[in-house]
Amino acid sequence: MLSPTEPAPVPKPIPQVQFNLDDLDADVEKYLDFYRKVAVHEDMLVPLAEHHADPHSYYVLFDRTATWGHPGMPQVLAVHLQRDYEKQTFNFEHAPLPLPAMAQSWLIHRGCPPDALAFDPELGPPPADEATRALERRLAGDGDHYAMGYSYTSDDPDDMVTVVALRALDERAPSPFRVVVEEVDTKTWTHTLREGGFDTLGEALQWCDDRLAGEAGPLPPVRPAAAASRPVGLPKAPVPRPPGRSR
Repeated sequence: MLSPTEPAPVPKPIPQVQFNLDDLDADVEKYLDFYRKVAVHEDMLVPLAEHHADPHSYYVLFDRTATWGHPGMPQVLAVHLQRDYEKQTFNFEHAPLPLPAMAQSWLIHRGCPPDALAFDPELGPPPADEATRALERRLAGDGDHYAMGYSYTSDDPDDMVTVVALRALDERAPSPFRVVVEEVDTKTWTHTLREGGFDTLGEALQWCDDRLAGEAGPLPPVRPAAAASRPVGLPKAPVPRPPGRSR
């Protein structure tokens, strides 16, 4: 605790993302496409983690503009850049995702070394416990085993929560539908991440809707692999979105 004579600590300035593409604009259409999809709000993108292995760069970015967009939008952006210095151009992939660990997984699947994307602990609420850290490591490593069907991010300061419904790509997986929920404790400025298992898509989406309404019960446990009794067919249509809650 600071004494009355001690100056308050100077807050760390929010870092700015650097894409380093100034000399790679020979392909004007590619440059404009990148600007429209990623860099249009460059000054509002906070680099939570990044890794550079020329000619590749990998970014996990927090998009501060998402809070003003459509309610529930993902607030994390994964970006993969690949530069071609000979042709003076570049290529890129990007994906808005609801959780930083899912952005890590997306980038690892595109060639980023698994241990290269360390998060800056001063740029977001750190994990509250080992269960959160373990689940985040598993999401980052095994994220390509699941398809995301639905997510909703609420930045209501009284209930900061993100819910994500996932579908296992392996039809034989136990608890083929998973819900991952991240909750931020604004008093301790930490976050927890928990996972539940569901047999049907409807049950998973209903739990998400109940959680956003503040009415959900405990997450059901994920069934162990030996308990899987029957294959589960993959839904043919896009996963419907339950009614969203306004922030």
